[in-house]
Amino acid sequence: MIKVCHMTSAHDGEDIRIFHKECMSLARAGYDVYLVQPGESYEKNGVHLVGTGAKARGRLERFLHGAKNTYRKALEVDADVYHLHDPELLSYGLKLKRRGKKVIFDSHEFYAQQIMEKAYIPAFCRGLVSKVYDLYQKYILRRLDGLVFPCLLEGRNPFEGCCPHIAIVDNVPMLHELYEHYDPSAVKYERSVCQIGSLTHIRGITHLIRAAGKADCTLYLGGVFESPEYEAQLRAMPEFQNVVYLGKLDRPQVLETLQHCRIGAATLLNVGQYDTAWNLSTKVFEQMSLALPVILNRYPYNDMMVEKYRFGICVDPSNVDEIAEAIRYLLDNPDEARRMGENGRRAVREEFNWGVEEQKLFALYEDILKD
Repeated sequence: MIKVCHMTSAHDGEDIRIFHKECMSLARAGYDVYLVQPGESYEKNGVHLVGTGAKARGRLERFLHGAKNTYRKALEVDADVYHLHDPELLSYGLKLKRRGKKVIFDSHEFYAQQIMEKAYIPAFCRGLVSKVYDLYQKYILRRLDGLVFPCLLEGRNPFEGCCPHIAIVDNVPMLHELYEHYDPSAVKYERSVCQIGSLTHIRGITHLIRAAGKADCTLYLGGVFESPEYEAQLRAMPEFQNVVYLGKLDRPQVLETLQHCRIGAATLLNVGQYDTAWNLSTKVFEQMSLALPVILNRYPYNDMMVEKYRFGICVDPSNVDEIAEAIRYLLDNPDEARRMGENGRRAVREEFNWGVEEQKLFALYEDILKD
């Protein structure tokens, strides 16, 4: 049996993409799967979880100590294939290669682009940091065996020629998690919009709150604010009286919230990768799974998808009036909103689900193991 070891120093225990999708799929396919992650060690759903102890506090500790601890624990597994999930683990990929291991890097985001939006990096040097990271990443990728990333970038593969084996594996929903629990009889909150995920300025939260005030609706927010200062700034806005803040939600709470809301929103600002990545955000797919019409940021890929599948409305995410107008339209035209929701569910069932994407992951592993 082929032994596989996934490694993360940054993600929380039982991460949806890493554990529930990739690791569990590989275990069901017959691989002997280990996951080295922060926390304790235990067995679950056919996966051996290897704990590295308490999660590192802050980015510096994660880079200096968390990655090294993860590598040491992973070495003890002595796997045939190592699958890395964080940029700080890239250098350890080279160490694993020198030990004769097959190594895959899983780029959950386009990190070089996202560096340009990181507030903790001084603005004057973000361009240089981004360029250096891009060169460093590609140098290492050429020496690894495989690369996984979620989508094209403006219609092109930004990693073309950087790695021997490449798979585009999107982070789409598992049908059994949300889609199959849809309850068409669930009572909806009156004039309700929801967004669940990271609550940050670049994810459009400030503008969405203002739009909810203009549209005279209730905005249900789930997730963690990017900082206490940002939360205080939002709470000081008069429109925050239209917000119901739900805190960080577990998966059953996500299901319950989406079931009872009328509209989903993902009005990410068009910065960094958010107007260049050719895929829909995971949160959009989750909203589609439960028949919510979705309001999302306008850029060429989203426009194309909405035109093809008719599941929502694209807006300028920085235009509060336009977002408010879209909210009012969907609330005032429930039959059209229902049709959009049904179209979204159909698209998820037929094309955008993990059962489709896991086949690409299996094919990547098979190709790498043949070499």
